[in-house]
Parts: sequence; structure tokens; C-alpha cells
Amino acid sequence: MTKRGRALYKKRSQTVEPVFGQIKETRGCDRFLRRGKSACDSEWKLICTTHNLLKLWRRAVMNVKESGRRTLRGMVGEACWE
Repeated sequence: MTKRGRALYKKRSQTVEPVFGQIKETRGCDRFLRRGKSACDSEWKLICTTHNLLKLWRRAVMNVKESGRRTLRGMVGEACWE
């Protein structure tokens, strides 16, 4: 393996692989439930969307705990939930 190849492989473990691991292990999505390419494609998009929404929600919760106020600080400006 070349130096460039090793560097790319190392970077891959930091960017793409953790997401697949979280989706497969933590969320339990280890196979598609629907049949056909378009059905699997839509299912995968739904899984990825829920993964991203969970990340945003967790970040918002952490911001609320840190600041002690009910805002989405750092995500959508200072929009208030109330």
C-alpha cells in the first residue's frame, strides 16, 4: 500500500465508517426491510435522515443543558422554542 493509500484509508475511519457503524449497531439497521432498488434507496434515505435528525436533537439538548435556557443556540441562531 502506498503512503497516499494509507492516508486515505486512515481518513476513511474518521469520516464514513463511524456513521455506518452507528446505524448498524446502535440503531439496529443491519438489513433492508423492503425489496427492490428504489425501495431500498428510499429506506436508506429515511435511515440517514433520522440519523442526522438525532444528531441535531442531541446537540440541541446539550446546548440547553449547558446554557440553562430554551434556545437552539449555535444551530439556527437564537430561535426560541417557546
